[in-house]
Amino acid sequence: MMKPSPYGAHARAVLVLGLPLIGSHLAQFGLHVTDTIMLGWYSVPALAAVVLGASTFFSVFILGSGFALAVMPMVAGALGSGEDAEVRRTARMGLWLSLLFGIVSFPVMWWSGPLLRGLGQDAQIAGLAQDYLRIAGLGMVPALLVMVLKSYLAALERTQVVLWVTVAAVGLNIVVNWALIFGNWGAPELGLRGAAIASVLVQAGTLLALCIYAAWLPELRRYALFQRLWRPDWAAFAQVFRLGWPIGLTGLAESGLFAASALMMGWVGTQELAAHGIALEITALAFMVHLGLSNAATVRAGRAHGQGDAVALRQGALAAVALSFAFGTLTIIAFLTLPELLVGAFLSQDEPDRDTIIAIGRSLLVVAALFQFADAAQVMVLGLLRGVQDTRIPMILASVSYWLVGIPASYVMGIHLGGGGVWIWAGLVVGLALAAVLLSLRFVRHLRMPARPA
Repeated sequence: MMKPSPYGAHARAVLVLGLPLIGSHLAQFGLHVTDTIMLGWYSVPALAAVVLGASTFFSVFILGSGFALAVMPMVAGALGSGEDAEVRRTARMGLWLSLLFGIVSFPVMWWSGPLLRGLGQDAQIAGLAQDYLRIAGLGMVPALLVMVLKSYLAALERTQVVLWVTVAAVGLNIVVNWALIFGNWGAPELGLRGAAIASVLVQAGTLLALCIYAAWLPELRRYALFQRLWRPDWAAFAQVFRLGWPIGLTGLAESGLFAASALMMGWVGTQELAAHGIALEITALAFMVHLGLSNAATVRAGRAHGQGDAVALRQGALAAVALSFAFGTLTIIAFLTLPELLVGAFLSQDEPDRDTIIAIGRSLLVVAALFQFADAAQVMVLGLLRGVQDTRIPMILASVSYWLVGIPASYVMGIHLGGGGVWIWAGLVVGLALAAVLLSLRFVRHLRMPARPA
């Protein structure tokens, strides 16, 4: 009888861990998608404003989520090396750092209007985006704390609860949005502000649910996560900070690439910005699958790293990459064959600019199909590098690719040479492809040496 392939076993393990994480990311992203769709039904100015507001919120959130993402490989590595006390210490200080960052970042939300106007955005749209962020910014702290708990539970391979809590959050968001955006069921019609209030309520509810689960489940009580939570552990605080800040800056560099493209699209026109926001939502929805597989690869690589198992590290990495590329192929087919259906779902049938926005969005999705493999590769390799707790050099490689190559390429081709939105997106392809190559070469170095506990 033929011996089962170890790569097949690793692929199954990645899927068992990764599918709930994919579902969770898709559901989490569904919160933003429902906001975008429902505000698109409300009005195009509200849609354009939420594109700017959500991009700003997401950029700050990504920077702060570095500490939460650091918890995942650190907890996985601690479990791999049998150090249960490190699990508790790491997760607690991840909560501390996320709370502090959320508080410090709120002024950016409050004074976002002048910032957006200073970046060349239309004054009316910038004002609406500020109205949104002054409310939505209150959800930064619970959103970051939720990320820590999700990383903690994912590293402990408790991903099912993360999935179902997030799915429930999407349902709640739809209900509250329907009431507060449009004024249904006797609620006031608040438009953009209603979507912001719904987001804050949903984030707070998600945090409460995950806290109850982490404290209640008998198998997790051994870690006593919330016992004496107020007591500082400065050694663990420093460890999470050292690993987390490069992760946050790497995420900011990537989100900054897309935020900069949104700003440049705003210079081209409101219709182009609306189409960009829709196309970006669609591509980001597909990206959530790659992100979930990357998170699973982080946990698997962290366990192998903690155990010092170089063979498992290599085999698991190849299996995860193969799965991500298989999904990338399906995404390319969908983008090239169903662009009108995908873009049109975000717009009301009565929207006067519907045909124009769909035409622009169709062209953008063609370009998005070009960067699927590059985007999949770079996020997967970043996840693997985090699993072996290598974050500083990847931060530099990614930042150079996104900011010194990708953004200038978008500006030169799309704005300076007058290519418009399609060529702005072509610059994204250049930055993502370079990042994929450089980060892959970085990870190959780890495959050539035994994995060692940090």
